[in-house]
Amino acid sequence: MPISTVHSRRQFFRAATLAAGATGLAAAQVPTSHPVLLGAPIFLKSDDPAELAREHTRLGYRAAYCPNANPADSARCKAIETAFQNEGVVIAEVGAWKNMLAPDAAERKANMDYIIERMALAEAVGARCCVTIAGSYNPKVWYGPHPDNFSFEFFDATVENVRKVIDAVKPKRAKFAIEMMGWSIPSGPEEYLRLVQTINSEAFGVHIDVCNGINSPERYYNNAAFTRACFRILGKYVVSCHAKDLQWLPEMNLHFVEVVPGRGDYDYRPLLTELGKLPQQPPLMLEHLKTAEEYTEGVEFIRKVAGEERVKIA
Repeated sequence: MPISTVHSRRQFFRAATLAAGATGLAAAQVPTSHPVLLGAPIFLKSDDPAELAREHTRLGYRAAYCPNANPADSARCKAIETAFQNEGVVIAEVGAWKNMLAPDAAERKANMDYIIERMALAEAVGARCCVTIAGSYNPKVWYGPHPDNFSFEFFDATVENVRKVIDAVKPKRAKFAIEMMGWSIPSGPEEYLRLVQTINSEAFGVHIDVCNGINSPERYYNNAAFTRACFRILGKYVVSCHAKDLQWLPEMNLHFVEVVPGRGDYDYRPLLTELGKLPQQPPLMLEHLKTAEEYTEGVEFIRKVAGEERVKIA
C-alpha cells in the first residue's frame, strides 16, 4: 500500500476521535457505581435450559454465552430466555464466527446467511448482542492478515455487510456487533467509532475485546491507556466484552499469546473501573481457555482485582 494511502486512511479514521472528545472527558469523571456482570463458558453436559442457567448461578456467573438453539424453534428460544431470566443471568452474546468478506462468492453468501441466522437467535432469546469480526480478504485463514484489510474498500464492504444483517433481522432487543482485530478494520477505537457513525443504526453496538487490539509494543506496554481510550471513545455504545490476557514471547519478531487472566501483562484495573461506570452494564465474558480450572483461575483473578479497585462484581 502506498505511503500516501496509509496516511490518508489514518487521517480519515483519526478524525473520529475529535468527535468523541467532549463526551469522553465527561465520561471519565463518572464514578464507578454499576456492578460488572461476569461470565464464562460452563462445562455441564446438558441441553436443558433450566439446568444450564442454574449452573451459571452455582458458579457465581451473572452472564452467559447463549446455549445452542435454532431461531426457528420458538419454544426452545423462549425456554432459554425464561430459564436465564429466572436465574438473573444475562445472555451476553451469540457468536457468529464466519468471514463476512470471504473472497469466494459462494462461501461469502453462506457465511452471511449463517450470521443472519445467528443474529435472529440473539433477538429470539433476548441476548445483548450477536458478535463476529468484520472478516478478512485472506483466502486461506478466515480471520487472517491481508494487505487490503485496511483499505477503504474493506471499510465500505463492512458497512454494507452490517446493514445487510440488521435489515434482514430488524432486531428490537439484541444488537449486532463486531470485534476489533489487530490486522483489519477496526483495529482500534477511532476506526470503530467511524464505523458506528457511518452505519448509523441503533441496532449496531460495540463489542470490546481490548486484547484483540493490542498489536504493537506501544499498545502492549501502554495497555491501560489503550483500554481507557477504547472506553472514552466507545463507552456508550458497548454491549458486551471479552476477558483475556497476553504474554509477549521473546522471538525475532513480534509474538503475543493469549493466556489465563493474571498470567500475562494486561492491566485489568482500567477495564473493570471503566465497565463499572457504564449504566448499560456490558457483560464481561472470559473466553479461549481450555479447562474449567483455567476459567476458575481467571475468574478468581478478575474478582481479586475488582476487589482491590472497589469495583463490584455482580
